[in-house]
Amino acid sequence: MQLFNFIQSKTNLPSKGIENTVQLLNEDCTIPFISRYRKEQTGNLNEVEIGEIVKFKSQFEELEKRKVTILKALEEQEVLTAELKQKIEATTDLTVLEDIYLPFKKKRKTKAETARKNGLEPLAKMIMSQRVNDLEYTASKYINKEVKTIETALEGARFIIAEWINERTDIRNNVRYQFNKFASITTKVVKDKINEEKAQKFKDYFEWSERLNSIPSHRILAILRAEKEGFIRIKVEIDNERALSKIKDRIIHSNSNCSQQLSMAIEDAYKRLLMPSLSNEAISNAKQKADDSAIQVFAKNLKQLLLGAPLGEKTILAIDPGFRTGCKVVCLNAQGGLEYNETLYPHAPKNDARGAMKKISSLVDAYKIEAIAIGNGTASRETEQLIRKMRFNKDVEVFVVSEAGASIYSASKIARDEFPNYDVTVRGAVSIGRRLADPLAELVKIDAKSIGVGQYQHDVDQAKLKTSLDTVVESCVNSVGVNINTASVSLLSYVSGIGPKLAENIIKYRDENGAFTSRNDIKKVARLGNKAFEQGAGFLRIKNPNNPLDDSAVHPESYVIVEKMAKDEGCTVADLIGNKELLQKIKLEKYCTKTVGILTLKDILSELEKPGLDPREKAKVFTFNQNIRTITDLHEGQLLPGIVNNITNFGCFVDLGIKESGLIHISNLSDGFVSDVSSVVSLHQQIIVKVLEVDSVRKRIQLSLVK
Repeated sequence: MQLFNFIQSKTNLPSKGIENTVQLLNEDCTIPFISRYRKEQTGNLNEVEIGEIVKFKSQFEELEKRKVTILKALEEQEVLTAELKQKIEATTDLTVLEDIYLPFKKKRKTKAETARKNGLEPLAKMIMSQRVNDLEYTASKYINKEVKTIETALEGARFIIAEWINERTDIRNNVRYQFNKFASITTKVVKDKINEEKAQKFKDYFEWSERLNSIPSHRILAILRAEKEGFIRIKVEIDNERALSKIKDRIIHSNSNCSQQLSMAIEDAYKRLLMPSLSNEAISNAKQKADDSAIQVFAKNLKQLLLGAPLGEKTILAIDPGFRTGCKVVCLNAQGGLEYNETLYPHAPKNDARGAMKKISSLVDAYKIEAIAIGNGTASRETEQLIRKMRFNKDVEVFVVSEAGASIYSASKIARDEFPNYDVTVRGAVSIGRRLADPLAELVKIDAKSIGVGQYQHDVDQAKLKTSLDTVVESCVNSVGVNINTASVSLLSYVSGIGPKLAENIIKYRDENGAFTSRNDIKKVARLGNKAFEQGAGFLRIKNPNNPLDDSAVHPESYVIVEKMAKDEGCTVADLIGNKELLQKIKLEKYCTKTVGILTLKDILSELEKPGLDPREKAKVFTFNQNIRTITDLHEGQLLPGIVNNITNFGCFVDLGIKESGLIHISNLSDGFVSDVSSVVSLHQQIIVKVLEVDSVRKRIQLSLVK
């Protein structure tokens, strides 16, 4: 099957769009570049659709690679026939391919292999033919030094028959179908682990049974984690009698001594070979499905987090709060540079609140602070309350900022390179402040798995997770655009076509030669060739440039079109920018070429109307209920403000300003049915919730969403 046909069968996307997208991918074009600047070729496919093409292209290539390996192995065994070759080449499914190859696979020493060496294969063939009248007499002919009795001969023949049954594609598919449709997963607690403290979080699954094809992803991942940690045992089961009956109907066509032997061989094949293999396959498929679902949730959450509202270029005082170790205070300039740092001790045991307030007040004045960022970890509420008591000489907005992953960043090589002369506590406070200014620019420095906005992220396929999360980060960075004169190596690394090495070269050039003044200057960076420039230039921004298009998403390859538009309107390019009335007069058809069509031209006009527009909202001040300090302050019926801090398939978690997050189960998000939690709430959304139930012992809070 051709690659294009394979992708179309999986996606139902237009064939022309698939062909052109594959061609662009083969030319090392990135997904953001293709979706933004090659709309005519793709037929306006979006990033998600192009991502699907990338996924199935990879699947097809993996399938083809496996076919080559199998064909080579069959040739070496001298068993490859024209019919078998055609069957393999026509296969479009990896599982089917492995089933075809199974009879020819080199096996470890098996019972069937031993029986063959003992000369029992002819007897097995005779039993399978079901035409032997005197089976005992026939079997007696196969007694030898290794096979001492008739029963041993019959048993050996049954082992061979069991292997044949296991290798039959039609039988495997039939049993596989029953696992896919009817299998149940059952759990039993390991008795000597039942009272362990760690086991209690899996208490719900000590005795559990559920249909495998309908179990939610979070539940199967929880069950598999509990099994991995040794607290439960799991079994995947189907109706064994039904499965055996269907196999026997396919094989047994007589009522003789042979049929009795076949029945025994079928039961052996099922119990010893088919059942273990296909039950493992079923659980593996369920795990894969759960992984995909969990990864999708994580990716969606990460995108919302990365595109969180930035405060922008403001002078910020950031506080990483603490009790005994004190509050780490840093002052950052509008570009995020560290101007000052100190540790204050407003809380127990030192309780120097007065001294801390005096110092913070003087820092706000001295560094012209416009906003204060407080980390949401230990002592956060107490620190926030302290700051809100203060009166400043100017308006200063106060924000509570998520610390998730800040400790990972502060101990990382990136942080050490940025702040070699400061310890982890100062770096952590800087990260909190920078997150308020620009969440995207700061969060790209942290391994996405450490941010903690998913479910069971450490249990899913790690390679798949990394690929998915990297794609999300790349998409977010390129959708916002990057100021090349202020961006870190981490941020530049995700720009289309750039990568870590070129990002380092860009920073090195910037350090040695000063700020870039135009996009053309980018070409002077070592090893940044025409391809990298083509892929990345449209996503890199130059602030206050000579050519205003350098601070827009208009690609340099389209500058000539904009210049022609300006000339035709009798004005400059600068006159066009932001002039909606003038832009609406432009007849786009005049500027169509073989490679540039209406779709691209519409994008250009849209960008000229609002050049470099940040798609993100602006940060908003939020305050928790100041009377709620611990879980014991909660009671049923309370209405409280909260912030959504994690989204899963079964609901969302809400930060109420205390140590424990509350859960809004999916059934409590709306009066009607909700299939997708993300369709109702988004990460970091500010909401009002109602307390439904408080379990102080298990530290669980049940909430509902108040419209």
